[in-house]
Amino acid sequence: MENTITVYLEQENGERIPLETPTDMGLSIMEVLKANEFDVPAICGGMAICATCHVEVLESGELPEPSDDEAYMLESLPHATERSRLSCQLKAKPELDGLVVRLMPEA
Repeated sequence: MENTITVYLEQENGERIPLETPTDMGLSIMEVLKANEFDVPAICGGMAICATCHVEVLESGELPEPSDDEAYMLESLPHATERSRLSCQLKAKPELDGLVVRLMPEA
């Protein structure tokens, strides 16, 4: 499809599951993961206030900088890395084609 990208979710065993993702619907990566039945609590519904959609970005093109709210939430997480992001704040756009993420444990 013309308006799709492929995002990959890396499992604990290293297997990468491809997720065809539309870019013309304004979906976040969190919404894509939930739609594909992955266990993403996303308690706040994508408002960047719970961090239950925390992912580690393993490979990507150019990502937008985290907002101040997202950066604040990430700083509070015990398992955060330099590559941590909230998947609710990453919108499925053509620049993210090939994005590889791993779900991070909850605090």
